[in-house]
Amino acid sequence: KELEEFLENDESREVGADSGDGESTGHKSGVRIVEIKRTNKDDLDDDQWDHMATVVGYIKRHLSQGGPKEDKKSSNWRYSLMNWGHDPCKDD
Repeated sequence: KELEEFLENDESREVGADSGDGESTGHKSGVRIVEIKRTNKDDLDDDQWDHMATVVGYIKRHLSQGGPKEDKKSSNWRYSLMNWGHDPCKDD
């Protein structure tokens, strides 16, 4: 529910690289994550499992960057991670 609500915000739509259709790759991923989370685990297909592996990799790479030193809470770095289903401020 949190991810769904975040995906409706301007911050969600304004961060990340355009996937070629006017929507960022991260925003598109977030929509897909919501769909996957609504699917019974036993019904997930290989493509959905592969996407979640991509999600985990993305989150690990971006967390290792450490984010901005100041104003992390309202940074594009945070918003980008939130599109992928992870809020780094909840780690603090």
